[in-house]
Amino acid sequence: MNFFDKLHETFIVDDRWQYLTNGLKITLLVTFFASLLGIVLGFLIAIVRSTHDKTGKLPILNAAAKLYLTVIRGTPVLVQLMIIYFVIFASFNVSKVFVAVMAFGLNSAAYVAEIVRSGIMSIDNGQFEAGASLGLNYPKTMLYIILPQALRNILPALANEFIVLLKETSVAGNIALNDLTKGGDIIRSATYEAFLPLIAVALIYLVLVVALSKLVNLLERRLAKSDQG
Repeated sequence: MNFFDKLHETFIVDDRWQYLTNGLKITLLVTFFASLLGIVLGFLIAIVRSTHDKTGKLPILNAAAKLYLTVIRGTPVLVQLMIIYFVIFASFNVSKVFVAVMAFGLNSAAYVAEIVRSGIMSIDNGQFEAGASLGLNYPKTMLYIILPQALRNILPALANEFIVLLKETSVAGNIALNDLTKGGDIIRSATYEAFLPLIAVALIYLVLVVALSKLVNLLERRLAKSDQG
């Protein structure tokens, strides 16, 4: 069997290519909503941590946040995914997509939190004093003065976290979620041909990552130009 026959057998027969396209949709869906969850929760954790570092307030919330960061950053995302699916939601009839979004979102939040916290801590304390001189309390100073400046500094790092999250979702097949990687594995099982489906999956991830990396580079250049201007 020549290469084109193998290509036909692997992807065209029984419309097996749909395993990849449908899997890609699931992968992008999980990545998008997990990113939203990670950003929202990560910002909240970062605000708690930075507030404690700068003012000494919120000691209990800060301790809980530090514990969360230690546990999440210290354990593999695959283990977290399996614990959430096979332990926490074992008795509930929930969507595998929901479980994946929760697992990857909670994992991403730990890394987003440290990125955002570093951005907040990089802002000079004089900005807080400027906010106070304008009659703003600490929450308003954080919201209107500190966070916009910090966000500008950390946008490229947040975008890179999105890329990392996209690749991490490739382990979602371990809870029988038919994502992109699982789609390639299904084709491999049906055809006993490993090379073509796995290479196809790798190429799709590569195209996505390269495209996102280009967007991140474009964002960095625009931010650099605006700073110079």
